Amino acid sequence: MRFSEYLAAQRQRIETELHGILPSEATPPEVLHQAMRYSVFAGGKRIRPLLCVEAARVISEEVAGIERAACAVELVHTYSLIHDDLPALDNDDFRRGRLTCHKVFGEAMAILAGDALLTLAFEVLANLPCVDSERRARMMGELAAAAGSCGGMIAGQVADLEGEGKPPEPGRLETIHRAKTGALIRASVRIGGIYAGADGEQLAALSSYGEHVGLAFQIVDDLLDVEATSETLGKTTGKDAARKKITFPAVYGIQRSHELAEAERRAARQALECFGNRAVRLAELADFIVYRRA
Repeated sequence: MRFSEYLAAQRQRIETELHGILPSEATPPEVLHQAMRYSVFAGGKRIRPLLCVEAARVISEEVAGIERAACAVELVHTYSLIHDDLPALDNDDFRRGRLTCHKVFGEAMAILAGDALLTLAFEVLANLPCVDSERRARMMGELAAAAGSCGGMIAGQVADLEGEGKPPEPGRLETIHRAKTGALIRASVRIGGIYAGADGEQLAALSSYGEHVGLAFQIVDDLLDVEATSETLGKTTGKDAARKKITFPAVYGIQRSHELAEAERRAARQALECFGNRAVRLAELADFIVYRRA
């Protein structure tokens, strides 16, 4: 199966699972569940759950139910996007080509929708039917740490806010993005590995892959904000420079940023060598992350 066909098929499986997890729009409180579904089904690439699923498949062929665990990561990711778009943070009107959650449902409901998605993610992991309680607890710990305030997503968001207008230094840049973007991507592959019963050496290899692909993802995101159009990207471009955010192009320039993204892609692929042909899809996902144009 070609990668494009694989991607479409796997995304559909994730979409189907998400539809089953989220409360229907008719479930009280209706407006809250409408806001949650509006944001989750806004057309995302589903990269994080795909990474989770493929990391599990690298470890074992017996990973029934992995899509449900992968969806927990996507719920946390979507919560973060809803909150990032709020006026108090990045203040964005568009996300994935349409109005952001708070522009449609109001700020209060957007905040609550994000909160509800975050808590739902842990409910999903706590009730996974196909893994034992020890692995469920480990996966919940991974997701909580990746989303949290000590080197996780929230820590990265704080560093990003505090870095606005400050000198674009490499150290500050890495601190922001390894936490804000990289932590959840790294957790995606680690959760997949834990689900499938990875040993210490296998989990270390997946972690290395996740760190490299997570950094590559952010480098490309920063480049797209400079090089893509708002129509192509589905959100307002050029805002990083306008707000004097610390980004890879601001620190290294455009050409060097492209080179760094390519170096991270190669390093991610190298981390997978111990898995041989079983890691073909993870390697292709690393390529997709670096070569994407939206």
